[in-house]
Amino acid sequence: MRTRKLGGLEVSAMGFGCMGLSHSFGPETPKAEAIKVIRRAFELGVTLFDTAVVYGNNEELVGEALEPFRNKVAIATKFGLTIPKPGEPQLTDSRPEEIRKSVDGSLRRLRTDVIDLLYQHRVDPNVPIEDVAGTVKDLIALGKVRHFGLSEPGLQTIRRAHAVLPLAAIESEYSMWWREPEEHLLPLLGELGIGFVPFSPLGKGFLTGTIDESTTFGADDVRNIVPRFTVDARKANQGLIAVLKDIAGQKGATLAQIALSWLLAQKPGIVPIPGTTKLHRLEENMGAEAIVLTAGEQAQIAAALATATIAGHRYPPHLQARVGREAVSRQ
Repeated sequence: MRTRKLGGLEVSAMGFGCMGLSHSFGPETPKAEAIKVIRRAFELGVTLFDTAVVYGNNEELVGEALEPFRNKVAIATKFGLTIPKPGEPQLTDSRPEEIRKSVDGSLRRLRTDVIDLLYQHRVDPNVPIEDVAGTVKDLIALGKVRHFGLSEPGLQTIRRAHAVLPLAAIESEYSMWWREPEEHLLPLLGELGIGFVPFSPLGKGFLTGTIDESTTFGADDVRNIVPRFTVDARKANQGLIAVLKDIAGQKGATLAQIALSWLLAQKPGIVPIPGTTKLHRLEENMGAEAIVLTAGEQAQIAAALATATIAGHRYPPHLQARVGREAVSRQ
């Protein structure tokens, strides 16, 4: 697989989002199967693996799976979200002492002595971003972290953090059916030389064409609370799937491959992190890196997206409230 750069970090053109193996999308994948999926991703050329403290036992899985070839991959994890007790809602906490504590715990669970890319999982509105960036800068000096990133931050927070410690990457949702980053975020990242890591590049599975109004989700699947996955929204959003089917048929590819290939074509500094629990879906997804859309195919997609109206928001209100936050000023 070809490589791309996230700031000063060179990784495979597509990474692997490990969250779904233990969090948000149904039952936890059995440990042996999860490790097999992660190691198969490495065999397919993936060198960026994304996890987080709050994804259940995800860091432990990633650490064990990647231990045999740790020096050949980059591990990204996150701090700043905590779960006080099982079943309680997540809270933001990016106090410097909590960042240091979180990183030490991640290093232990990941079976490593350094984190390649450390994200603030969500902006803490009560802690100046300069203090957050300064703490990560200290951790880099100690050799515990290599690169710094932010997940779902506001635009001014990006500028302020980058002024203290250059950011390697911003992680946020981006796909054919969530294109808001194109308006302000992508231009800012281009200006500052920061990479972009889109999560949910397949629209939480919708862009694979396997989900319609008759689909049901398990009780522990986050899509049950996502407005974009109500029955009415799933029915209304089938128009985009029809267009993808036409292009995929012409190309001899799957819908997922077209969606990922489109994303890769948008900017050279974009590294999507599709996730899956299935080996055959993993191989399908990673095959998208070799697919090149022609100018005509891209124009066909652009025309379809220009007229597509996507029903439903990507987050329920309580989760949307943590997106695009600006950190408190230190002054």
